[in-house]
Amino acid sequence: MNKPEDKKDFASSTPQAEVVDAVAKPPRAKVEDAVEETASEKLERKRDYLEGFLQKKPEGVSAGEPGGELYEDVIAALKDIYDPEIPVNIYDLGLIYGVDVTPDADVVVTMTLTTPHCPVAETMPGEIELRVGSIPGVRDAEVNVTWDPPWDPSKMSDEARLELGML
Repeated sequence: MNKPEDKKDFASSTPQAEVVDAVAKPPRAKVEDAVEETASEKLERKRDYLEGFLQKKPEGVSAGEPGGELYEDVIAALKDIYDPEIPVNIYDLGLIYGVDVTPDADVVVTMTLTTPHCPVAETMPGEIELRVGSIPGVRDAEVNVTWDPPWDPSKMSDEARLELGML
């Protein structure tokens, strides 16, 4: 059993805090202390930082999730397909409502068209299936065309609006 004299006084064994009257403030940064760099050096520094930032891949993301390699390859393939009447790719045009990639690498693209009477209504889904199905790693591709909700110009990306002079 513990005897009273075996008990330690933990309060007395902890280090005591030092009491100080004041702490000196660190020196302030001054304009004259700044490193001189030319405009081109500054631009190059920012470009290097931005390129490194944009090339960084998300960690812990499976290939079929947004940010994953296979998912991003599918998006890139969709951005290579252009609407024949509007000089903008179908992804930025807002025709793609969803991209689902299963763990087995089956891809389902849910999309719409600008109108049910679109001249490529019969051929566009087949072209998308072929393009997505030809991506290395994709086992099967399927395109589902939906009209709900109907497409409208608000679904376009800012890049598409800029391209069409709508910004």
